[in-house]
Amino acid sequence: MKPTDILVRPIISEKVNKQMEQEGKYSFVVGKAANKLEIKKAIEDFYGVKVASVNTAIMPSKSKTRFTKAGFLKGRKPSYKKAIIALEEGETIDIFGSN
Repeated sequence: MKPTDILVRPIISEKVNKQMEQEGKYSFVVGKAANKLEIKKAIEDFYGVKVASVNTAIMPSKSKTRFTKAGFLKGRKPSYKKAIIALEEGETIDIFGSN
């Protein structure tokens, strides 16, 4: 698998930003078939950093309901796999692309 198949996108939220600043942990949405070793190798190749640990979790799908003129529409958001990456001391990833 290519690194672009394994790493779908980074997760950006207030909680993740706090983890980035305080603990040096980064969160990514990854392919469901990817294992921890593949995720570690993809992060190291793509960003050029040393990874200390990888934790994964499969986030369940969520039910969503909206009210429209036609009535209630019910659907589901898909489930996804999340990886929390802890980097070695002194390593950082520039997710936001600032110079």
